[in-house]
Amino acid sequence: MIKVSDTAKKKIIDLMKDDGFDAATDYVRVGVKSGGCSGLSYDLKFDKNKGEDDKIFIDNDITIAVEKKSFLYLAGTILEFSGGLNGKGFVFNNPNATRTCGCGESFSL
Repeated sequence: MIKVSDTAKKKIIDLMKDDGFDAATDYVRVGVKSGGCSGLSYDLKFDKNKGEDDKIFIDNDITIAVEKKSFLYLAGTILEFSGGLNGKGFVFNNPNATRTCGCGESFSL
């Protein structure tokens, strides 16, 4: 399961609305791809369609789609949002990561 903090929920709803998506019916697609200074990086985007290999989670009224191949890397992750002057944007608090880079956008297991 992937959890969504209250601050991330508010930002997701605003961004989805700005991009023509509806948080009540569309998906936040979370994935993992090769790259980044630690080996793997997070991928976050909005989608109107569910893929046939997707696992679907609903947390804090946000529907999250994760491809099965990315799920093992993301199980237990909390998606948060850090704003303000020193904010980093969306932050993945991933209990499976053994090492992360300084910016928090990539990790390794």
